[in-house]
Amino acid sequence: MNVPVECHPTAVVHPGAELGVGVKLGPYAIIHSTARVGDDSEIGAFAVIHDHTTLGAETRVFPHACLGSEPQDLKFDGELSFLDSGEQNTFREFVTANRGTEGGGGITRIGSGCMFMAYSHIAHDCQVGNHTIFGNSATLAGHVEVGDYAILNAFCGIQQFARIGAHAYLAAYAGVTKDVVPFARAHGNHARMLGLNSIGLQRRGFANNVRRDLKAAFRILFREKLNTTQALERITSTGLHGPEIDTLMSFVKNSELGIVK
Repeated sequence: MNVPVECHPTAVVHPGAELGVGVKLGPYAIIHSTARVGDDSEIGAFAVIHDHTTLGAETRVFPHACLGSEPQDLKFDGELSFLDSGEQNTFREFVTANRGTEGGGGITRIGSGCMFMAYSHIAHDCQVGNHTIFGNSATLAGHVEVGDYAILNAFCGIQQFARIGAHAYLAAYAGVTKDVVPFARAHGNHARMLGLNSIGLQRRGFANNVRRDLKAAFRILFREKLNTTQALERITSTGLHGPEIDTLMSFVKNSELGIVK
């Protein structure tokens, strides 16, 4: 274990914990025995990093966050499970993230470059992509998948096993009970489709022709009063193609809960 660059005298670090170079620990921060904290990370006052939790380099954990605690699942029976978080993530005040369960593969994963605002929650066995943003109190139930660059605004609630596609945008208070396709905007409770996340895609450098083709595919999928199978066949027959169209169609085909419309 490296000696922290800054360690408040009230911080509690188990001798078995692994701390990278340049880690800073605030007042009353607690690092459990098998936790691993990457280089140049900062753990704020009263934050708790539990056993079997890995935080990548340059992670910022704000006061009172609790990462890697036991899953809130009645089926959990003390089996070995993990929370694995990438680099340059920010966990604001009172964020909670639970370890996995045997039924979900035993691991909760969080990518890199994410922002989790105050009181947001990542439940057991969730798989969260890179560069995601969670607004205040946005909440994932167990086994939820969130794609890269997805944005979940304040007080969104996502039910178990739902999927949020890459580059999707959920408005505040959205209640999601089905899958939200990639590149979409959705709102409401229960969530309803608003259309393509055009502004978000433009900001991230998606070419005009890509956004045009996605908009055409969305029109077929959500506006032409076709069932899902018919809509996919229509998209294929119109000649729309490219990696983004393939991503959209694959997501829809693999949906088990059905998609938000």
